[in-house]
Amino acid sequence: MTDTELDGAPVSPEQLLPLGLAPYGHFTSIRIDDRRAKGIGLHLERLARDCDVVFGAELDTGRVRELARRAVAETSGPLVIRITVFDPATELGHPDKASDPHVLVTKRPAAALPPSPLRAGIVVYERELPEVKHISLFGTMRARREAQQAGFDDAVFVSSAGYVSEGATWNIGFVRDGEVIWPHARVLPGVTAALLDRVHPPAEHVMIHRNALSALGDFDAAFATNTSIGVRPIVALDDAEFPADHPVLKQLAGEYAGIEPESF
Repeated sequence: MTDTELDGAPVSPEQLLPLGLAPYGHFTSIRIDDRRAKGIGLHLERLARDCDVVFGAELDTGRVRELARRAVAETSGPLVIRITVFDPATELGHPDKASDPHVLVTKRPAAALPPSPLRAGIVVYERELPEVKHISLFGTMRARREAQQAGFDDAVFVSSAGYVSEGATWNIGFVRDGEVIWPHARVLPGVTAALLDRVHPPAEHVMIHRNALSALGDFDAAFATNTSIGVRPIVALDDAEFPADHPVLKQLAGEYAGIEPESF
């Protein structure tokens, strides 16, 4: 296939116009290594669930799997495919008529693993409908830009009340007393986080205020997760610093690496 196909066929610029002019849809991204991926079933479940929310339509996940298989069939080396579901007939004035979702598959090279430790700046921002991986990314990119302009690698979001939720395009977790802690907040349910929970069940989900991050001893380590990076140590959240080599982070990375990938 080409790097961009709509429903398994080359896509024209006109067919992509709605994504730029009336962006309404949802997606998932999947890291592919040797034409296999972790958590394929969870990615398909996400696409089906979000399609119902966004379009009120049922998504043929079998067909989606075929299109993804086509995308990776002749590849070598690591890559990330993005499966975007949108209606090419979407009009800015009549989004209520967007009810015929189509499947856009794109691919790009994946970053090398393991990733370098992450330094994140805290930004006050709450994603719209955070439980859905939608394509409305302006606020997310604005927050990332703000953090990067302040000298950080990326942004982690806190609510207007100051509670930690998630990273710009990743989930955030913490370690305390040898146990994994996830924020109790409205976040995107990440596939990588869900896979980790299967092999390393968390202690609890806790409401974490930004002020707690700088309280000495509250947390021993922090990490980010998503399909592209797996488990990535976080060494700074604003002024709070964390170790990159905490034993639990090494354990999580090893457990995630040990999850057997699937073929499409």
